[in-house]
Amino acid sequence: MHPSCPYDPFKEARDERGVLPARFGVENIPMILGYKDVRLAAKDYQTFSSDTPFRVPIPSEENDRSVRQIPVETDPPEHKEYRQIVEPFFNRPRQPEYVERIAGLIHELLDKAAGKDSAEIVREFSLPLQSRALTYLLGIPESEAELFISWGIHVFRHTDDGKSNGQVLEDYLNAQIDRAMQDPGDDFFSMLTQAEFQGRKLTRDEILGYSNLVFAGGRDTVIHTVSSIIGHIAKHPEILQRLRADDKLITTATEEFVRFVSPLTHLGRTCPVDTDVNGEKVKAGERVSLCWASANFDSTVFEAPEELRIDRKPNPHIGFGSGVHNCLGANHARLIIRTLLQILSEKFSAITIIDAKENLETEQDYERVLGYEVLKIKMISL
Repeated sequence: MHPSCPYDPFKEARDERGVLPARFGVENIPMILGYKDVRLAAKDYQTFSSDTPFRVPIPSEENDRSVRQIPVETDPPEHKEYRQIVEPFFNRPRQPEYVERIAGLIHELLDKAAGKDSAEIVREFSLPLQSRALTYLLGIPESEAELFISWGIHVFRHTDDGKSNGQVLEDYLNAQIDRAMQDPGDDFFSMLTQAEFQGRKLTRDEILGYSNLVFAGGRDTVIHTVSSIIGHIAKHPEILQRLRADDKLITTATEEFVRFVSPLTHLGRTCPVDTDVNGEKVKAGERVSLCWASANFDSTVFEAPEELRIDRKPNPHIGFGSGVHNCLGANHARLIIRTLLQILSEKFSAITIIDAKENLETEQDYERVLGYEVLKIKMISL
C-alpha cells in the first residue's frame, strides 16, 4: 500500500504499467488504473461491455441476486432507453422541497449525535441517514427505513442465521412490486409498474432489476462516504473554519471528498473478443476492471492527489463513474454531502475522535481504506 495515502494502494502499479493483474476469487481480472485509460474504456462498450448480468460488480453477484441490474448491466442503445425511464425520479433531489427535507433530516441526526458524550457515526448516523434519505428518493413512507436499517451496512452480506441479505432484499422488493401493481401511487415502484420500454410494459424482472440496483448501488457507498467525511474533518478541524468563512467552498469540497474517498473502487466490464489491456491478455468472455479509485489519484490529472484540497478546481474526478453509466444517484449523493458539510460548518467548531476502526477493502492483490467499521466521536458545538 502506498504509505502516504491509504485510499490509493494503486500508485506503484499505475505509474509503472497502468494496469494491475489482480485475482478475485477464481478470476484473474486486470485492473485498468490510469485516468485516461479508464475513461476511454468506459466509453468503448463494444470492447468493454456491461451487457453481462451479475458480472458488472466485482466480485460477481450470481449468488446474491436473481436478476440483471438495470440500467447498469446493459449497453447502448438499450441503456439510454432504460435510463430515461427512471431519470425523472433521480432528478427529484434538485427540487427545493426535497432539499429542505434532506436538510431537516441531517439537522435532526446531527443534533441527536451532538447530545451524546460519544456518538457512533457509522450505525447511529450514516446508516439511518442513508436509509431515511432513500425513502425520500423512492417516495415511500419514511417508516420503511427502520427495515433498511435492520439490514446493516452491507446489502449482500449473510445474516447471522445464514440467509443471504440479497434474498431478504429481493423478498422485500417483490412485496413492494406486488403492492404497487395492486394499488399504484406516485412512488418509485408504482412508476415502474406503469412504465413502458420499446412500446411494452416492463417485465417483472426488469422492475426488480431497477429496484435491486437502487438499494445495492447507493447503500455502502453513501454510508462510507459520510463516515469518511466526518472522520477526515475530525482530523482536520480547519476545514470547518474554512467552510464557515467561505460557503462557496461547499461545492468544491463536495466534489473533492467524492474524489478522495472514491466510494466505489471499481466496476467490471466483459470483453466480447480477445483484447490486450496494457500488455495483459484478456480472452473473449473474461473481465477487466475499470478502477475509478485509482484514476482519481492519477497525478497526471490531479496535482498532489494524495492531499484533500477542498478548493480543488477544476476537479474532473470520476467518483460517480464515467461515460453513459455515470451514477444515476449522483444528484442525491451530492445533495447529502453538500448539506452535511454546510450544517457541520454552521453548528460545530470541532469533532473529537474517541474510537475508530477503519473499514478495509481487502483483496488478494491490494488493500484499501474505505470508510469505517466503527467511528465514535464527540461533537463540539459552536
